[in-house]
Amino acid sequence: MKHFELTEFESPDHPGSGFKMNYDFLEMMDQARELTGRAIRINSGYRTPEHNESVGGLTTSSHLIGCAADIACSTSTGRSELIAALIGVGFRRIGIAKNFIHVDNDPNKVDAIWLYK
Repeated sequence: MKHFELTEFESPDHPGSGFKMNYDFLEMMDQARELTGRAIRINSGYRTPEHNESVGGLTTSSHLIGCAADIACSTSTGRSELIAALIGVGFRRIGIAKNFIHVDNDPNKVDAIWLYK
């Protein structure tokens, strides 16, 4: 990857777990970063089942299979630019929150865009 290190996607309770991320997902993230022209900070990438439970993640979370990331983002302009880049590289599952954008390419789930409360 040109713009990320695997360590950025590690579960905090499992050092070295960034290698569990899906390769296609990482390539798409790298392409999205190229399109935005600015840094992208990963809040959450791969999650162990224990960490996923501790943060209130669903048991079907795409983070558990390395196909998801939560990206720090708290401005409307930043959200607009990031979402445009994510869609531009082919992501079709995006969750929008006040302070982050969730993105995944889980092949077992339908295309969707949703809001977090």
